[in-house]
Amino acid sequence: MQEQTILEKLDEKVSQLVQKCDSLQGENEMMRNELLTLKAERELKDKEIERLSEENTMKELEIEEIVSKIESILG
Repeated sequence: MQEQTILEKLDEKVSQLVQKCDSLQGENEMMRNELLTLKAERELKDKEIERLSEENTMKELEIEEIVSKIESILG
């Protein structure tokens, strides 16, 4: 009877470990998906920053041209 109890306890512990493993695998998968989503969002933001930086550079050139025209007019 003692062996049965030990085997039952062992079975219970193994079942708990399997459940914990399944739970951690699910959590790991969710975190991987979240990481992929965040990487994609970062990529989009990096592209937007690059676009805005280029746009800013163009605006600065336009301002310089306007200042030059004003200076040439005022002479």
